[in-house]
Amino acid sequence: MINDLKKDAEDRMNKSLDSLDHGFAKVRTGRAHPSILNGVMVPYYGSDVPLNQVANIGVEDSRTLLVQPFERSMVNAIDKAIRESDLGLNPVTADSIRVPMAALTEETRRDMQKVARNEAENAKVAIRNIRRDVLGDIKALLKEKEISEDDERRAGDEIQKITDKYVAEVDKRLAAKEAELMKV
Repeated sequence: MINDLKKDAEDRMNKSLDSLDHGFAKVRTGRAHPSILNGVMVPYYGSDVPLNQVANIGVEDSRTLLVQPFERSMVNAIDKAIRESDLGLNPVTADSIRVPMAALTEETRRDMQKVARNEAENAKVAIRNIRRDVLGDIKALLKEKEISEDDERRAGDEIQKITDKYVAEVDKRLAAKEAELMKV
């Protein structure tokens, strides 16, 4: 029973790390990377769909993304969607769309660092919430007399160790992202 709770906690904490990686992918670094455009939604026949479902996204060079729509009629809609996204990108339109990535200023790098830190803090909060939920479940098992107090204490210590491991992983990923952001 306790092992199931620990396994569930680790699975949920892994999902928090995946969410952190997804959040970090949205943080611009000055280098072209197709995942930067993952959150862009394009109007397509009356509904909004992700950009990667209406176009191929590739890297032309280290500072330019190349977006090739599946339908030529989608060029203007894609251009508009990229401009209106909160990414601060200005695409150049022809038959395909080139999205140049401007070199980041020191101030912009610091702003992106703040965004990355916020994403990391959100991941840590999620991990701590998972710990709180699991410890609550363990206390409920103790209350129902399904486990002993010693088992509860041991399980609490093990859950804390798992939590510390995942918080350390968040810190490691944040340090790597900050180093990537500050690299010119």
